[in-house]
Amino acid sequence: VISSIILILIGILYIIPGKDNTNIEENISYVNYELNNEEVYLLDNNNYLSRVKVSLYEEDEELVNKLIEILTCNSPSSDKIPNNFKCILNEKTKINSISIKNNTIKIDFNEYLLKANKELEEKTIESIVFTLTNIEDIDKVIIYINGKILTKLPQNNITIPSTLTRDFGINKKYQLTSNKDIKKTTIYYINRIDNNTYYTPITLINNDSRDKIEIIIDELSNKFTNNNLNSYLNNNTKVINSYIKDDTMHVNFNENILSGLDNNEILEEVIYTVALSISDNYNVKNVFFDVNDKEIVKTTIKSLE
Repeated sequence: VISSIILILIGILYIIPGKDNTNIEENISYVNYELNNEEVYLLDNNNYLSRVKVSLYEEDEELVNKLIEILTCNSPSSDKIPNNFKCILNEKTKINSISIKNNTIKIDFNEYLLKANKELEEKTIESIVFTLTNIEDIDKVIIYINGKILTKLPQNNITIPSTLTRDFGINKKYQLTSNKDIKKTTIYYINRIDNNTYYTPITLINNDSRDKIEIIIDELSNKFTNNNLNSYLNNNTKVINSYIKDDTMHVNFNENILSGLDNNEILEEVIYTVALSISDNYNVKNVFFDVNDKEIVKTTIKSLE
């Protein structure tokens, strides 16, 4: 009898489940932030605006706000500014509103945007325009001051377009002989700071009637070295011909663009300075580097970011 009762109890305990901690499931949600390389244009010690990469996860209006914050002095994002670079916007500059529509950013600032040093007033606008138009699918910026479109820089009495694009220029260098047939060509140079490589754009404003690719190569091969800006392009490099097809620019050079006559390689620094310059002057997505009609390098503008 006792044995039977024990067997019955064992059976009951086996049938009725107890508390099993192994069956507890915990639902844990994770938020993944994808960091993207963005670009801001900050002042170096020679007051040139240079292209500086920063890693951010924000998007849309939040991204615009964060980029402007990095440009602003004594902001919470000042730690993202590398050594030997400086902010450019007055520390009291605030954003009233941001709107993004049809490839255009409309951004309304308070009056402190215009409180920059007189020498940096125009560069302030250049920095904002080149920083914001680097955002994917953005090519226009409209700046407001307390609800009114900015069309004039008060300290220097300079009239600016109501809708700004990269054609506004940056780090401008004037070589004008006439006020007619004015051409703007933006050219990127290498800027070495603390053993790091940055790329600094100079907008050359002149009356040159040549195609912009010829101006770019001619200027880079002349090795403009003012204030640490330089180029690694051989001074005998020439453009034989060029054409655009299907969002791609094909540029055919002579052999002097090669890093050495005994190989078929082009220095990375040369690729960057030429391709970045092309991207700011032509509406293309790819650049093919040919030498005497033979393809040597092909690169996408996106890969340069």
